[in-house]
Amino acid sequence: MPVKIHRPTSPARRQTSVLVRPKMTSKASLKASVFGLRKQGGRNSTGQITVRHQGGGAKRLYRTVDFKREKFDIPATVTAIEYDPNRSADLAVVTYRDGEKRYMILPQDLAVGASVMSSQAKIPPEIGNCMPLEHMPVGTTIHGIEIRPGSGGILVRSAGVGAQLMAVEGDYAQLKMPSGEVRLVLKTCLATIGSLGNVDHRHVRWGKAGRMRHRGIRPSVRGKAMNPVDHPHGGGEGSNPIGMKHPKTPWGKPALGHTTRKKHRPGGQLIIRRRPNKNKQS
Repeated sequence: MPVKIHRPTSPARRQTSVLVRPKMTSKASLKASVFGLRKQGGRNSTGQITVRHQGGGAKRLYRTVDFKREKFDIPATVTAIEYDPNRSADLAVVTYRDGEKRYMILPQDLAVGASVMSSQAKIPPEIGNCMPLEHMPVGTTIHGIEIRPGSGGILVRSAGVGAQLMAVEGDYAQLKMPSGEVRLVLKTCLATIGSLGNVDHRHVRWGKAGRMRHRGIRPSVRGKAMNPVDHPHGGGEGSNPIGMKHPKTPWGKPALGHTTRKKHRPGGQLIIRRRPNKNKQS
């Protein structure tokens, strides 16, 4: 999908670009799979803000997406392509031979009229087909990967991304993730062939604060602009450095490059190579 740049009729318009979606369906077509989404504003069940800078935004309808792909060995046809406000990737409406319709995440180069299938056996490795990792050719680009058999696709679900199947040895398959991490996943886990569509999502320039508010993202204030009581970077006269060797979070923890993953987190032994840390301080 191309990115459109508007004529600079205003300062905000000059900085703004939008995605052109010529094949989108205007409304959510599967009424049984769509329901209203109540806003949380970054608050938990007790009303405390646990995720800052969230609130407001346009109303959304939630589409129930079939991440498990458990209708095995039944051919399906892509009948529509729709926009989903809750994720960066687009959705495809697939109609199975028995008449049932479901949502699935749209892979790149999958058009209306294409056929897809899910199976626990070996099927042709075509875009949109879902099968266990052990039946896929080495080097295949995949998305929607299960962590445990039957859990549904959890890994690699953002627009334009794809993981690569590096090898299948013993009970595990070796995957190279979009982040550069190399990890092991059970070879009986399901995954979908192809990389995800809407590749140009990362090239959109939001342009002005109002578009971010429509997305439900509230402003964030720099720590340097606060008082010392509010942030470790705060205080000082005029414009000063943060006054410390490494940046801190508002709660005094190291930020930008500090590892926060637990050392003994379950599944950590399945990571062969960690993703490169681009923000690591020297």
